Formats: sequence, C-alpha cells, structure tokens
Amino acid sequence: MSDRYARQSVLPQVGPAGQARLGRASVLVVGAGGLGCAVLPYLAAAGVGRIAVADPDAVEETNLHRQPLYRMSDIGQSKVLAARAALLALNPHVRIDPHPVRVTPANVVALVADVDLVLDAGDSLALTYVLSDACRAAAKPLVSASVLGLAGYVGAFCGGAPSYRAVFPEMPRTAGSCAEAGVLGTAVGVIGTLQAHMALALLLDLRPPVLGRLVSVDFQSLRFGGFSFAGASESAAAALSFIDPTQVRPSDVVIDLRSLEEAPVSAFPGALRIEVDALEGAPPALPAQARIVLCCRSGIRAWRAARSLQARGHADVALVALGE
Repeated sequence: MSDRYARQSVLPQVGPAGQARLGRASVLVVGAGGLGCAVLPYLAAAGVGRIAVADPDAVEETNLHRQPLYRMSDIGQSKVLAARAALLALNPHVRIDPHPVRVTPANVVALVADVDLVLDAGDSLALTYVLSDACRAAAKPLVSASVLGLAGYVGAFCGGAPSYRAVFPEMPRTAGSCAEAGVLGTAVGVIGTLQAHMALALLLDLRPPVLGRLVSVDFQSLRFGGFSFAGASESAAAALSFIDPTQVRPSDVVIDLRSLEEAPVSAFPGALRIEVDALEGAPPALPAQARIVLCCRSGIRAWRAARSLQARGHADVALVALGE
C-alpha cells in the first residue's frame, strides 16, 4: 500500500480493507463553492476513487475568502475544472469527473444513479429537496450541509435513513443566502470538514452509524448540538415536487411569483404575474383540472403559494426554482 494513506490505514477502523473500499467508492459532490472546497480536498486526499463534482459557476474574487481550493489565477474559470486541476495536483491517483452544469430535476436521476453517495454542498433549499427525493428513490445516502452567518449543520439522510423531507417537511417562509446574510469562511470550513467526515464514515461503514444523525454548530457561542432522526416518519403531507423549466407543459397554468422589478420578463411567455402575498390573500379563479406551476428564484415563495392553493383544493401543483 502506498505511504500516501499510511496514517489513516493504520487505524483499526480503516486498515487495508477499508482503504481499498475507499478506492472503489464513487461520490457526487453537488456544489464546488464554500462547502465543496472543504469537502473535495479531504475526499481526494483520503483516496476516494472517483469524485464527480457538479457546479455551473465560474470562480469569482468574492469566492476566495471561503473557497481556498481556488487561486487568483482561477478567476473566470469554471469552478469544476479549476477544482479538478487542484485535486489532481493533490492526489493524481483519484479520478475527478467535472460536470459544469446546474443539477436540476431533469438531470439529477442520472447523476445520482452513477455514484454510491451524494454530498449536497449547494446553496439552495430547493436543490436539497430535489437531491433528497432522488437519493431516497435510488436508496443512496445523502450528506447535506448548510451554513449561513455564524451557524450551520450537517446531516446524513436517505440510503436507509429518513429523507430530508421527513425531518424538514416544510420550507421556511423566508430564508437568506450567503450573499445577503454573509458567512464566515472558517464556519464553512468546519461544516464542510464535518460533511467530508460523515461521507468517509458512511463509505467505511463506521459504527455507530452516522445515517439518521444531524450535527449543528453555533459558531458565535462555539456550541455543538444535534439530534438523531433515525425514527422519523416520512411526511404525510402532500409532497411538493420541483420540476425543471423544460418539464413545463403547454397545458400548465404557470404563475411567476417574482415582481416585475425583480424579473421584468418571465422565463415563461404567457405566465400570470402574481406575487405570493396576493396569491395567499385573494387568488384569482384558476382552472380546477389544470396543473398549476409556481415559479420564483429560490423555490420558497413557490412552496408557500403551493400550500395556499392546496388548501383551496388545487391538488395538482408543481414548483420551479429559477435560480439567479
């Protein structure tokens, strides 16, 4: 065995068999931003055989305070290609498959089917639900993490454990983003490292199992928390599913919840323009038999609007998160 892995393979929990197991493993890391930049080097350094990484973005200077995988010379380059170069420089014995695409309901099934384990390192609640649904259907474990401001969490879902929906059956009514609320680079690094550790624990089948566990960190008070959700039941509420814009049908009634100031031109010609507060207060008459497609930037307003319409008897609704 190469000396490269000597310090971890000497652990009785790893050993030559565990190291070989890592070498045969394949993972998908969705997001090559702050969390991804902490996750990816540790997985590659540990000898995980194949790492697929999906992210549509290019490196920006504002990324560098919390994404130390990149350098000033990478600005303007595809994140996944810059990440691949950095990871192969770290460990040329692993395979890195770059996917410079946004993970969506249209491509998620194929991406998840190709790996043993999925890591959600994105910055989108809608994406987390999409990944959880796909991982649950494929019986693949999902390690999901999030950091905002000075707080974060990481949990291991699906793959025999309850899904993200079981633990968080409803989206919050509002949510911030790193751009709006800010984030400290070290907080992202700690949560990303915990996420990588959970992934390695799953791949090595460490005991006690990490599936069905969530760890939270308050970085201001330096307090760790968390809980087991292994006994959680899947949500009995009617599932709200996200679809890709390409999956919208001509017969659908599309409602764009963004304001005209936010999006002067809708992505869907002919879409009704109704903001969520108005839809919750006094919705217009909508065809009872048509599927209602609700779209906004993050998916949160669409979720709110969908629950409001369901309460009024519209059972067939779908959501679109348009992103930036």
